[in-house]
Amino acid sequence: MKAKVLKDFKAPDITPYDGTSDPSHYLSNFKNRMYLTDASDAIRCKAFPTTLTKTAIKWFDSLPSRSISSFDDLSGKFIARFSIQKDKAKHAPSLLGIKKGDRKSLRNYLERFNKACLDIQSLPTEAAIMGLINGL
Repeated sequence: MKAKVLKDFKAPDITPYDGTSDPSHYLSNFKNRMYLTDASDAIRCKAFPTTLTKTAIKWFDSLPSRSISSFDDLSGKFIARFSIQKDKAKHAPSLLGIKKGDRKSLRNYLERFNKACLDIQSLPTEAAIMGLINGL
């Protein structure tokens, strides 16, 4: 808390974290923006709560005084607290649940299907084709 923040320091311009999305994605976004400013460990600790809101800021405010020793420590406690919000890994078989539907347009189906494909890491082309055909 004794670290001085330079007058020209700007906190990262990101949507505040409210505790309802994946904390790993949020933390990665925060870290990347802070690296651009070449901020020290202490400054990252001081800037982090300025990017929290709702449940997340309540959690931060409830941390015992002097309970954080580094940004890695703060990050670990943040991830531990909000890990329930972590995005669940999606796999190719999940594409089988996407159907065109009788009253839906082909364009709507393709948009939903493509979005689902983007959520799957290392999706084999063959699995995408099978899922696409299955949904028609």
